[in-house]
Amino acid sequence: MTQSFSQIYPWQQADWQHLQAYRHQQRIPQALLFSGPAGVGKRQLAEVFARLLLCQAPQQDLPCGVCPACELLQAQTHSDYLSLEPDAEGKVIGVDKIRQLIAKLALTPQYAGYRTVIIAPADRLNSAAANAFLKCLEEPPERSCFLLISDQPGLLPATVRSRCQKLQVQCPDPQLAMDWLAGQGVNADSGQLLKLAQGAPLLAKVYAEQNILQLRRDTFTGWLQVGQGKANLVQLAEQWHKYDTQTLDLILAWLSVWLADIVKLRHGADIANPDFAAELQSLAARLDLPAVYAHYDRVLRSKALLPTQLNRQLQAEQLLIDWRQLHG
Repeated sequence: MTQSFSQIYPWQQADWQHLQAYRHQQRIPQALLFSGPAGVGKRQLAEVFARLLLCQAPQQDLPCGVCPACELLQAQTHSDYLSLEPDAEGKVIGVDKIRQLIAKLALTPQYAGYRTVIIAPADRLNSAAANAFLKCLEEPPERSCFLLISDQPGLLPATVRSRCQKLQVQCPDPQLAMDWLAGQGVNADSGQLLKLAQGAPLLAKVYAEQNILQLRRDTFTGWLQVGQGKANLVQLAEQWHKYDTQTLDLILAWLSVWLADIVKLRHGADIANPDFAAELQSLAARLDLPAVYAHYDRVLRSKALLPTQLNRQLQAEQLLIDWRQLHG
C-alpha cells in the first residue's frame, strides 16, 4: 500500500503536533531540518507538511486533497512546490541545481500560500552547493519554507544546520512498528526484520519485499565457506560486485557486526546475532583476536570507500583474501 501524501504514519503523531504548532502560531520556520534514521518516514512527514502549507482548504489539519492546489500537487505541476534531489543514487547535489533554485525563488509566487522547497537528502549537497544554499538561508525569500531531509545531518555544514529549526524523527515503539508491518502484510519474521532495520518500520518493509533475511543467511554461509577454504572467494566477490551500493553497504555492515560478535564471544558478552551463535562461537575459539581487530578495521574502511570510484570487486576480493588468511 502506497502512503498518501495527505497522511502521516501512526508513530508520527507527536512530530505532527510539533509541526502544527508552527502553523497555528503563524510562525513557520524559514528552514526545517528533518533528521533521524533511514526508514522512519522523514520524507513523508515533510511532504505532508509542505502540501498542508500549500493547500487552500485544509481539513482537520491535513491537506484536503481536492482543492486546486492539491490537484496541482498530485499532478506534480504546482509552481510553488520545488524539490531538489541528486540525479542518481550516490550522486551529489551540485551548485548548478542551487543556482536554478535561486533563479526560481526570485520569481513572484503564483499563489497566496507558502512556497515550499524540499531538499533530500540534504547531506548530499556538495561544498559549493552548500555555500550557495547558505545565501538562501541568510536572505530567505518571503513566505518560503525550506524542508531539509537527512539521515546524516552531521555531514551538513554547521553554518547550514544552525540556520534550521530541527525535528528529530525517532523510531517507533517496537510493538507499534510490528502492528503497522502486520497491516502491510508483513507478519513472518517482522521482529527479525525490525532488528535488522534498527527499528525503522519502512526499512523493515523494504527488507521484507527484498527477501533480505535470505540474503543475510546466504552471505553468512558464503563468508564462512570462504574462511574455511570451501568456496571460491573470487566468485563471491563477483557476486557482491553485482549488488547496488545500498545492498553492498548492508553486507559490509553485517560483516562488521559478525566480527564484533566474535570479539564479544571471546569476552563472554551478549552478541547481536544469536541465530549464528554456534558458528560465531567456533570462530571465536580459534581465530587470533588482534587479527580479527585488524580485519574489522579493514571492513569499516571498505564501507567508507563505497561511495568513491575505487574498483568494488577488487575491494571485495581483498577483504575476502584477508578473511581467508585470518584462518591460517
